[in-house]
Amino acid sequence: MTEREAFLAWVDTELHDAEIALHNGDPGPRRALWSREEPVSVLGAWRNVFRQEAVGELFVQLAARLSDCTSLVFDLRSCDVVGDMAYTAGFEHISVTMDGHTARVHTAGDPGVPPRERRVAGRPPAR
Repeated sequence: MTEREAFLAWVDTELHDAEIALHNGDPGPRRALWSREEPVSVLGAWRNVFRQEAVGELFVQLAARLSDCTSLVFDLRSCDVVGDMAYTAGFEHISVTMDGHTARVHTAGDPGVPPRERRVAGRPPAR
């Protein structure tokens, strides 16, 4: 298995589980995945942050706003991994309660490209 293949397998397992937890109000699993060494950053849809303290605060703030995730599909467009550094870029399609209101969040994506589907807490992937 190449370094990239191993990274993609991790994205579909550990990162997937951490994203589901975050979208159900638990920042712990996602925070556990992030490096504890500087420099560290998150370039995200909600906001970008840099440094350990800001990363931890971001995850707590996001989790406080989110709950009841019923669907999370990630349309991966690009990724790379080199040593201990990696990135993903793509579009998230999520059904979640945000700030107490049910929301379906769809980022703009090319409908002609099938998404890499992720399961939600024991549910089979949508087809």
